[in-house]
Amino acid sequence: MSVKGIAAIAAMIVSASLNAAGAETLPPDLIEKIHATTFEVVAAKPVNDPLTYEKPLPFELLPYQIRTDKYYSIGTAFSIGGNRFVTAGHVLTADLAGSWGPPVLRDAGGHIYAIDKIEKFSLERDFAVFSLVGAPDAAPLGTNVKPDLNSTVYTVGNALGEGLVVRDGLYTSNTPEDEEGRWNFMRFSAAASPGNSGGPLLDKAGRIVGIVLRKSQNENLNYALPVAEILNAPDHVAEADSRVTSKVDLFDSTQIGKFKTEFALPLSFPDFAKTYLERSSAIEDRQLADLLAKEADNLFPNGPGAQRALHALPALHPYPALLTRNNDGLWAPQAKPTITQLPANGFVAIGAAGHSLMFHWHRPGTVSAKESYASPDKLMGDLLTTGFLHRNVGSENIKVTGLGKPSEDSVYTDRWQRRWQVRIWPLPDANAVVIAFALPMPDGYSVIAQVAPASQQHDHMIDLELLTGFIAAAYEGTVAQWKEFLTERPLLPGLFDDLKVDFSDGGSFRFASNRLSFSVPQEVLAVTRQSVLTLGLGYYPDRGKVVWDAGVIQLKRTSTDNDWINIQRHIRASDDLPDVMKSVWDKVSHGQHPYDGVPRTENDVTKVTAVVAAPPGDDSTPLYTAFVGMSGVTSPEAMKAKLETLLKDFQVKER
Repeated sequence: MSVKGIAAIAAMIVSASLNAAGAETLPPDLIEKIHATTFEVVAAKPVNDPLTYEKPLPFELLPYQIRTDKYYSIGTAFSIGGNRFVTAGHVLTADLAGSWGPPVLRDAGGHIYAIDKIEKFSLERDFAVFSLVGAPDAAPLGTNVKPDLNSTVYTVGNALGEGLVVRDGLYTSNTPEDEEGRWNFMRFSAAASPGNSGGPLLDKAGRIVGIVLRKSQNENLNYALPVAEILNAPDHVAEADSRVTSKVDLFDSTQIGKFKTEFALPLSFPDFAKTYLERSSAIEDRQLADLLAKEADNLFPNGPGAQRALHALPALHPYPALLTRNNDGLWAPQAKPTITQLPANGFVAIGAAGHSLMFHWHRPGTVSAKESYASPDKLMGDLLTTGFLHRNVGSENIKVTGLGKPSEDSVYTDRWQRRWQVRIWPLPDANAVVIAFALPMPDGYSVIAQVAPASQQHDHMIDLELLTGFIAAAYEGTVAQWKEFLTERPLLPGLFDDLKVDFSDGGSFRFASNRLSFSVPQEVLAVTRQSVLTLGLGYYPDRGKVVWDAGVIQLKRTSTDNDWINIQRHIRASDDLPDVMKSVWDKVSHGQHPYDGVPRTENDVTKVTAVVAAPPGDDSTPLYTAFVGMSGVTSPEAMKAKLETLLKDFQVKER
């Protein structure tokens, strides 16, 4: 479902119950009996809305009943006698972890009945049997466990407490359940809508023959579970034995497994919800682990398909590109952002990768690093300027401009020791959440986010935790921004424990790591607070393992001119890599043009590049190149002098 579609969940559920219209062909006395034993399943609307919008919400576009109702209608339920009531399993579990109230029953007079205990539950058969607190004295309808094919049947749904809707059709056929044919679903032609979910399917005598579960997508033959399946199910047991299919945004492979569990009933609704969510979360964890284990040999950074990405120089942009495996088996970063401008030279770059939204937030000049890292509402407010989230009200889509304070705020450390600030914002009206993993950067944040139904929060959380390990993004900022960023020690990646970046007051720059160190004196490049440092941080093989480290260090005098230095790390391209990558290594390893230390002029910029002397080693030893570029025409002697000065203090430590 799209982001806008998720935001419209509540409106869809509410409006679906109003689409019913049909013929009430049963006798009036039977209709009255059905009326007394059939109930609407509702959930309380959130009292407070923490969201802000681009304009006042036009609730006047909604029907009076919907806009004044304190409840959302989510389905139908009916009595089977002895303080036992039935609804569809998916109605009962619609909001196990959301911001709506727990499901309750409402009769035609508007009286509310809370669920007392869940007595029976089946995930695959999709039903729940439960008792009520202070249950009404409703005489149950009879049951017919052997209805005749091609006989008349009636669907019953309760539309927002305004009265029953009864629609007729034929019981046309049986169809085996999809996995193993363990039972038959009934197929019928009587009209059904989402409001009918959990309601009774009746024969001409008003007896229950099944429970309405879902519409057919392609034809007017809808689905019901035979009532015998409910009556014969074991008491005091919740069971699940259902196929589950899992995917991630990294590749096309799927993992098919089983959600198979059983636990004892009766339980209160909160205890049932807690147990059910624990069991379903466990299968989500296992599914993901099994999928990754199945793909382990070709999961980045493993396998031949990862070699091109491991040998390529990292990109020099801070937009978070997600490494994914293409149809040809090659891993490559996906990055196609669009830009939304913010005040004070800020901007948001937004794109998508699979089910995830990708952002880079370049904070406005009026916002300090400390303020931005401590103000998730400010970050989210600026991300929302892109228009990625709307609320549907009637015929209008209203842009969301703020989510308020997050309900959860924590830190997640990915496998490369990068520390992501994890924030979760509820979307109460949609019964959904926004989950954002935000990586602090010198100039702002790189963010990966998903919008998810509240009941699926765990599944989306583990998905995002996985995806953080496949993000490629450069760390970029002005000298002033870097100085602020480096003071936020708890938020820095583990790499920065050994990597040192220093800007002196005299206008020089020094970089030092376990791999190399060098200085940029002022006579090579005049460094000011407006100078821009970019660390191209990428993934590459190193002594039998893959590391996340600096592959490119670039320093520009300002963001707009062509005075800059650039240091690059090169490794030998294996024989199976493209010729262009092998050609670069051949030129670097032999000091050939343009890596020969000879100045050149290209596009009104004078450039010079040389290979840095390294300790002796074999052809697997990394090599570094040092580049100096100056705007306009600069004499060869001056360029060589700058290069020699840059190389004077250059030390390569790895071999």
